[in-house]
Amino acid sequence: NMPTAIEQHVDWISACLHHLRSIGSARIETTDEAADAWGVQVNEAAYRTLLPMAESSWYLGANVPGKPRVFMPYAGGLAAYARHCEEVAADGYDGFVLASGCRAEGVDRLT
Repeated sequence: NMPTAIEQHVDWISACLHHLRSIGSARIETTDEAADAWGVQVNEAAYRTLLPMAESSWYLGANVPGKPRVFMPYAGGLAAYARHCEEVAADGYDGFVLASGCRAEGVDRLT
């Protein structure tokens, strides 16, 4: 249910921004390793469903000509997703680089 998921996203991001402000950080970026590991989890959950087999689903980016067809939403359930997000935050935003400057040190993939 997308509206429920969006509510969880807003709550998590709000708490993350509060945390960043409380420690004086101005930027948060994922590490390549964490992004890749999350992509594996998303794909594993997706391929337990029929969703990735759809011909024209916007979940796959089919609504954008030339866009790579990748299943982006997490299909493992909202409770599991929320639990994962809570664990990441509780572990000091494990998988993310928090920085006070305009660019996180050691992260080269973002501009």
